[in-house]
Amino acid sequence: MVKGKNMDIRIGHGYDLHKLVPNRPLILGGVNIPYELGLLGHSDADVLYHAVMDAVLGALALGDIGRHFPDNDPALKDIDSAKLCTQVCGIMKSRGMKIGNIDATIIAQRPKLMPYIDTMRDNLARLFECPPERVNVKATTEEGLGVTGEGLAVSAHSVVLLTGAEHI
Repeated sequence: MVKGKNMDIRIGHGYDLHKLVPNRPLILGGVNIPYELGLLGHSDADVLYHAVMDAVLGALALGDIGRHFPDNDPALKDIDSAKLCTQVCGIMKSRGMKIGNIDATIIAQRPKLMPYIDTMRDNLARLFECPPERVNVKATTEEGLGVTGEGLAVSAHSVVLLTGAEHI
């Protein structure tokens, strides 16, 4: 609680997974990563951005990105997920909320993502209008297990904390 004020505090979790395929770019956290495979999806298939958007929408009890941005909408074909993040940020702000923090994990056997993590973090902070020190992005492997460990897909999890004045 903030002295003299009631705070509205909400937590959301997001998850996304997309299959790796040839002839598609690999875009994670808004970074085009050089790799022989990319993520298959209706949009640019940025699993990191999708997981964060789902976490924000979940914290707001507004469903998921499929509800707001359906994969059968031709206007969204190959759309840059940063544009969708901007819209989700607008929804969040219209409800009087802001990012407390974002914590996200990308699960990919390869390529190695460490060189791109800081840029992904900065991109998320910019899109969700919060200081970079409130955003954490990590990458891990699954030691060769499952669809991500076998290099067939990339997934991401995200948890967000939203804060705002209590709605009475």
